Amino acid sequence: MNDKNQPDGTNPWMKSLMIWLGVVLALVLFVQLFDSRTRVAGGEGIAYSEFLQRVEDGSVKEVSIADNIVSGTLTNDSAFRTQAPDDPRLIDRLIAKGVKFSAKPREEPSFWMILIYQSLPFLLILGVAFFVIRQMQKNAGSGAMGFGKSKAKLLTEKHGRVTFDDVAGIDEAREELQEIVDFLKDPTRFARLGGKIPKGALLVGSPGTGKTLLARAIAGEANVPFFTISGSDFVEMFVGVGASRVRDMFEQAKKNAPCIVFIDEIDAVGRHRGAGLGNGNDEREQTLNQLLVEMDGFEANEGIIIIAATNRPDVLDPALLRPGRFDRQVVVPRPDIEGREKILSVHMKKVPLAPDVDSRTIARGTPGFSGADLANLVNEAALLAARKGKRLVAMREFEEAKDKVMMGAERKSMVMTEEEKRATAYHEAGHALVSLHVPGCDPLHKVTIIPRGRALGVTWNLPERDRYSMSMNQMKARLALCFGGRIAEQLIYGADALNTGASNDIQQATDMARSMVMEYGMSEKLGWLRYRDNQDEVFLGHSVARSQNVSEETARLIDQEVRRFIEEAEARARQVLTDNLDELHKLAEALLEYETLTGEEAKRAIKGEDIGRGEGDRSRPAAPAAGSSIPRTRPKKPGPFGDPAPQGA
Repeated sequence: MNDKNQPDGTNPWMKSLMIWLGVVLALVLFVQLFDSRTRVAGGEGIAYSEFLQRVEDGSVKEVSIADNIVSGTLTNDSAFRTQAPDDPRLIDRLIAKGVKFSAKPREEPSFWMILIYQSLPFLLILGVAFFVIRQMQKNAGSGAMGFGKSKAKLLTEKHGRVTFDDVAGIDEAREELQEIVDFLKDPTRFARLGGKIPKGALLVGSPGTGKTLLARAIAGEANVPFFTISGSDFVEMFVGVGASRVRDMFEQAKKNAPCIVFIDEIDAVGRHRGAGLGNGNDEREQTLNQLLVEMDGFEANEGIIIIAATNRPDVLDPALLRPGRFDRQVVVPRPDIEGREKILSVHMKKVPLAPDVDSRTIARGTPGFSGADLANLVNEAALLAARKGKRLVAMREFEEAKDKVMMGAERKSMVMTEEEKRATAYHEAGHALVSLHVPGCDPLHKVTIIPRGRALGVTWNLPERDRYSMSMNQMKARLALCFGGRIAEQLIYGADALNTGASNDIQQATDMARSMVMEYGMSEKLGWLRYRDNQDEVFLGHSVARSQNVSEETARLIDQEVRRFIEEAEARARQVLTDNLDELHKLAEALLEYETLTGEEAKRAIKGEDIGRGEGDRSRPAAPAAGSSIPRTRPKKPGPFGDPAPQGA
């Protein structure tokens, strides 16, 4: 692979400089040749009549005549020149006055000079036209002469190259692709047992999980040419251009085989054919058809491996996913706790860390984070430390960065009245107290009344480990937790003083109770049946809302069961807060004093113990210990009072 993406390895800057130097030199030569016939000796230009007058006066010392140009010096040694007409008496006048004169023969241009002089304009025109055409055809189809050229770029990373050592947290996906790299390095190892090199691999995963990073790692590991292109680069407004670009891309790949072609966001061109029931995009379908033929048609493209990435595999055409085209689908999931720790270690290598930073604690506190989220977390922590003028990034910056990423930035400019602040404290204290007393709730990690994002306060409950499902007891505990804030306000201020702050609590509790009844089969009266279709089901490329196909009697029963779950949760939360009203007051007062409490500090506060902070650290809690509480997944649009989001299955 040549440097600077040039086919001949020439530095493009030097190449452009040489072209412009050639153009300037040609222009200078042209001007010189054009002006050679009119160039004369130096001196002051005078009129011919004045020259004759000075000859008569005897003030001319000597004269040189060359092709009607008369030049010379006067008696005062000053130079002059003039243009002489055809004057046959000039020689006689000079002889009569005793003026020394000489004559130079007319210089006839040589044959080569005449040829250059006459052909130079045409050469300049041809050179400019060639230069313009080269610029139009540059970058594979960027101009009018290259519509059908492929936009695939040959990746030549020599500095900052990514390898599999830079990919962490997705070991299974890395092993699948490592096999492809090994196949390219030593194909005989697999061929001796009858194995064939795979035609393609499809990387499937949520945004930010590292699909493109994996592709770059393959490029860094494999000592073969690596072409990269986006799915949207194929489709143009002209029908047939996309198919032409697919053909040209595979022609380039054949010339460099064995090689790898990476197509990012392949769903832009690989959607299900026939989408829209007759109103499909002909250009996109033709492009997809050509891609299918090139990957596995009559002509086998041996040595070309296609690696594609998408986060929407459900919309891809089935013909694209069959064996022989994409032989393997590699799922790139969100990392678990071990993977998050490895990813954090990779990103922390570039950051100067304080001794108290523990990547394991941060990993345990960020379930559901993708690789991109973790990279953003480390970057935010570094920015916070730089803003404070620190030389090292401490655990406190990582905690603040985690709060900022998960709950939003602190709204320091927001001014709350003392009554609003106290209502927020009781609301969040109600959430926290229910989570501490109801079995099945996740451990309390942090509770704060500092406004963040769209929330005036947040109660943060975190599971002990990465969770992939929830039991019925856990979901009922979560329902009770949702109503802890509203009931705490009702107990303190009365039913007439309720505000709109619990709207998100009610929404989350209602959605969870309806899912328990209609999707999870947790209602004895309705049984193990699913009564809800996918609300955003993707069908032939369109998102359509499916109506609930239930009878009126069943719908009435569903509403009754949903109400029953809600009322049971309300009663459970009310009982906890009524029995522990003193603890509610203590926790609310601690929140008003410190604004933010960790789970351990909240437990000490309801017991009446000293929280253990210094005077200079009233509203910023210390980082939790490695074995304390573990964060839940990121909140889903927290409401005005920071209601916790339910943990879905």
